[in-house]
Amino acid sequence: MEFSVKSGSPEKQRSACIVVGVFEPRRLSPIAEQLDKISDGYISALLRRGELEGKPGQTLLLHHVPNVLSERILLIGCGKERELDERQYKQVIQKTINTLNDTGSMEAVCFLTELHVKGRNNYWKVRQAVETAKETLYSFDQLKTNKSEPRRPLRKMVFNVPTRRELTSGERAIQHGLAIAAGIKAAKDLGNMPPNICNAAYLASQARQLADSYSKNVITRVIGEQQMRELGMNAYLAVGHGSQNESLMSVIEYKGNPSEDARPIVLVGKGLTFDSGGISIKPSEGMDEMKYDMCGAAAVYGVMRMVAELQLPINVIGVLAGCENMPGGRAYRPGDVLTTMSGQTVEVLNTDAEGRLVLCDVLTYVERFEPEAVIDVATPPA
Repeated sequence: MEFSVKSGSPEKQRSACIVVGVFEPRRLSPIAEQLDKISDGYISALLRRGELEGKPGQTLLLHHVPNVLSERILLIGCGKERELDERQYKQVIQKTINTLNDTGSMEAVCFLTELHVKGRNNYWKVRQAVETAKETLYSFDQLKTNKSEPRRPLRKMVFNVPTRRELTSGERAIQHGLAIAAGIKAAKDLGNMPPNICNAAYLASQARQLADSYSKNVITRVIGEQQMRELGMNAYLAVGHGSQNESLMSVIEYKGNPSEDARPIVLVGKGLTFDSGGISIKPSEGMDEMKYDMCGAAAVYGVMRMVAELQLPINVIGVLAGCENMPGGRAYRPGDVLTTMSGQTVEVLNTDAEGRLVLCDVLTYVERFEPEAVIDVATPPA
């Protein structure tokens, strides 16, 4: 989907569709008022007849409005004007994208970015609109035999800004929004990938591809089980003993600040590509969702992709702690005592409490980077 920004009055727009807001109770936004004026009150007359109240989620698609160059006008309910906050704005954009897609509009000029959102400027509104649009249109169907495509998918969205002085800021907002959206999509794709494909080796391959794509600033190192043993990462290794898939820790280093004094921010992502619970096995109901136990690592990967795309002037290290918790003849057991990388001993009471065992060794490992901050990301216990 293509995004762009422009500055212009609504009556001069020649597009498949113009999108404007309506507030409760039946109050036209400033841009909608301009369209109403050139249409000799056509829109306000519809509101007086009760066609649209302006409540959140309401829509009204108008065709061939008098004196308007665009084919259609989409009125979007925005709720009460004084209550339009960040959350409500995102919902309005989401409803807009879904409606345009459902009605077969292939392109549109959106004036919703000119609505007043508490504490937010036009840069934020454009960037958030791009992120929300990409999120709304997201689907994971690459493994389906038969893929269903929209009849006429939305392909182009133009966001209007009040003045030409804000075009540069708007273009930057689109660039940033696309980078953030791409990172979110990458994380979602990893999370949705089935565990017979997405194992620790698959995570490592994605980390290597990231380094290949952004070789100027990114390097990736993959640490296998042999090196983990040499490092003393026995807790991490124990979790993966029951699996036939090797445990692999992928370390992605992004360097955007060449200063020798610049300390990195370290992100650690739990990457249990499937968590059966091990010997303390989980109930079968809902176990298929345990493929999502690697979403911490997926989130870290998405952030690293975004950071590299934006070329941020900071140093960031992302660690994808990949492994699989399975029962088996080599699996660790309740009652085992493990010596962690830090030298502390830990007694295992439940093999389904594996996340802390993986993360404790990884958190010890990342101390070598002397980080400015460490953030670990993991799915909650289930």
